[in-house]
Amino acid sequence: MQWQSVADLLAEPAVVGALRIVGAAVGAFVLVRMLRRAVTRLQTKVSDQTSPVRSLQRTQTLAKVASSAGIVIIWALVIIYTLSELGYPLGPLLAGVGVVGLAVGFGAQNLVRDVVSGFFVLLEDQYGVGDIIGVNQEVSGKVEQLTLRVTGLRSIDGTMHFIANGEIKIVSNRSKDWARAVIDVGVAYKEQPDRVRSVLQQVAIESKDDSTTGRNMYGVPEVLGVEMLGEYEVIWRMLADTKPGKQWDVGRDLRERVKVAFDEAGIEIPYPHRVMVTADAV
Repeated sequence: MQWQSVADLLAEPAVVGALRIVGAAVGAFVLVRMLRRAVTRLQTKVSDQTSPVRSLQRTQTLAKVASSAGIVIIWALVIIYTLSELGYPLGPLLAGVGVVGLAVGFGAQNLVRDVVSGFFVLLEDQYGVGDIIGVNQEVSGKVEQLTLRVTGLRSIDGTMHFIANGEIKIVSNRSKDWARAVIDVGVAYKEQPDRVRSVLQQVAIESKDDSTTGRNMYGVPEVLGVEMLGEYEVIWRMLADTKPGKQWDVGRDLRERVKVAFDEAGIEIPYPHRVMVTADAV
């Protein structure tokens, strides 16, 4: 009789509905735990493919977005199912939510665009905090802040630019993976090419052997040769592959070394001259 009374109780529609609601809540809890484990695995995978500094921000932001979105969707479905089990009419509720969502969507479409763009910036690792980038061929500087909505860029004069991610069309990353210093040096037309090349190659070797400059380069700088014949000078070009963001330091050091080497070797670095011819007064 006792087992029969328990079975009759469990067969009551209200009890069945309550059990379904509890089962849905338990299922949601399990799904949330599984989602968090999947996000943790994603963090580990991303960290293995990028540098520690870059992966720190990427993984934290991506994990936060994925977890938040997934949890909201799961519990929203549970709430809808619970209301359905309790007998609330879902038609008017869903219609109202749809109208509100449509209004919010129109009002915040720029915000949604910025967030989506920021998500893909992080997902694709286009740039990160510490990178030196140019945006839309207009603003350049060092990235100091990166969120799903905005990118904070510090220019060389100290100005902080905040750019909505949705407004970014072209990004020129000058410090991703590796960089290159391009050094153009002008010499007089009278200088022998073989002699100029020899001096530049010696500068390249000495720069790589230097304890400070050499560690910022991946190899001995390459002397390409004559790049251009100018009006009053012959332009020689050197290339140096450097660590990310070190191309400017290496370039300045190489130019200084070239100046000293040319002075010691007696190679002329020309500069424009202006000749003025005046007629004698009649």
